[in-house]
Amino acid sequence: MDNPLYPAATAEIAKKREQLTPETLNAWRAFSRQVFSDGALPAKTKDLIAVAVAHVTQCPYCIHAHTRSALAKGATEKEIMEAIWVAAEMRAGGAVAHSALAIDLMNHQHRPE
Repeated sequence: MDNPLYPAATAEIAKKREQLTPETLNAWRAFSRQVFSDGALPAKTKDLIAVAVAHVTQCPYCIHAHTRSALAKGATEKEIMEAIWVAAEMRAGGAVAHSALAIDLMNHQHRPE
């Protein structure tokens, strides 16, 4: 990832993370393996969900990792793009839904005449 805002996910960084908190990292890895394994949802579907969520949380590392993983599990480029569009709609939908707060305030705010 060549971006001045985000360092490349290097082996050196991974090693430092593991040195600082090995037990927590190992627990997280086990959790991640369990979450992304086949279950009621196929693993490919889980990675497509992760691609969508990564776009909402805007994590470039997650976008790369889960896009790569979804492709490896047989997801098509069209499936990945549709997942991204779902994410975009949900993110925009949150703004529309939360407009109820502003509308409610405007409806109940005393306005000087």
